[in-house]
Amino acid sequence: VMDGLIDGARRGLADAGVSSVELFRVPGAFELPVACSRLAASYDAVVALGVVIRGGTPHFDYICQAATMGLTDVSVRTGVPVGFGVLTCDDDLQALDRAGLEGSSEDKGHEAATAAVATAVTLRVAQA
Repeated sequence: VMDGLIDGARRGLADAGVSSVELFRVPGAFELPVACSRLAASYDAVVALGVVIRGGTPHFDYICQAATMGLTDVSVRTGVPVGFGVLTCDDDLQALDRAGLEGSSEDKGHEAATAAVATAVTLRVAQA
């Protein structure tokens, strides 16, 4: 699933004319906000990708809420767009269907990258 998200984000960035892309990996979705917060100062936009599959405990809810709120905070606090590509799925099939893989109905990595770039462009135009 992560490979599909990353490939989709790379395609989205390439489609938008972005030629310089750096990939940083963290252990899980919970760690995305701190990584994006630190990286935001050095980039026009960041794209956060991840996948959380619902299990039998409330852990899913805590992680999804922390990632969502944390990434929202990063973008608002820093003014740097954060493309939100964190899949929050009930099962593996849902994740595969959203990962941009062959046969997937959605490409959330591409969508997250496209949204981040579009927002960065909008903010740049607004500052001009």
